[in-house]
Amino acid sequence: MTHQHGLLSGKVSLITGASSGIGAATAKLFAREGAAVVLAARRVDRLHALVSEIRRTGAEAAYIAMDVSQEEDVRRAVEFTVEKYGRLDLAFNNAGVGCDHESMHLMQQETYDDVMGTNVRGVWHCLQHEISAMLHNGVGGSIVNNSSVAGLQAIPAGAPYIASKHAVIGLTKAAAAEYAPQGIRVNSVAPGTTRTEIIAGWFDRNPGLEEQLHRATPQARTAEPEEIAQAVAWLCSDRSSFVTGAVLPVDGGYTLM
Repeated sequence: MTHQHGLLSGKVSLITGASSGIGAATAKLFAREGAAVVLAARRVDRLHALVSEIRRTGAEAAYIAMDVSQEEDVRRAVEFTVEKYGRLDLAFNNAGVGCDHESMHLMQQETYDDVMGTNVRGVWHCLQHEISAMLHNGVGGSIVNNSSVAGLQAIPAGAPYIASKHAVIGLTKAAAAEYAPQGIRVNSVAPGTTRTEIIAGWFDRNPGLEEQLHRATPQARTAEPEEIAQAVAWLCSDRSSFVTGAVLPVDGGYTLM
């Protein structure tokens, strides 16, 4: 059952990239902590199954198909959330795509466009429409953008991915500075190595990479998606009320080295 006195009790949330990995783990946690959750992603079959699972616990959940790179999709998802639950309080902009390490001078332009279109333009679209909804509601809100340790330093990934995740942090700080007077907080998480579909594929294509990253991580392991979700929930909650524009590494110490 949901918790009437949970960390996010009574809040309405929208989570992008919610069909698997960190997004799915965050959706389940938000529901357990008392929030109504709207799950958005491209894979409708995954969303349907996940929403059914969450509803069986007694929580409020719904889903909508969305490609964050398409502004009209994002606008519809935010409108759907507001129409269904009356307002938007919380958002986790998690949708993203990966990019293998490859020499920059050999990389196809399409790779750059695909990564930036989802990871940067997607977050831009989400911020615009989520902030509009929160301003209309008039009581503020909390947004968390999913960056990466690649937003803080170069890691063994493709240059567009690293650039895109740095850009997410830039958008986070710009939005946090602009909308703090209206009571909207905007923060970012920077996950390290986490057991998701993107990372699993990355490891499969690059033998030895997981071990290499473990050697560079003081905790020397790969995180579970739920561990990132816990940080997102705290940043979305009133317990982080004086935190905005922050970038929280959830990386087992990777970026301190």
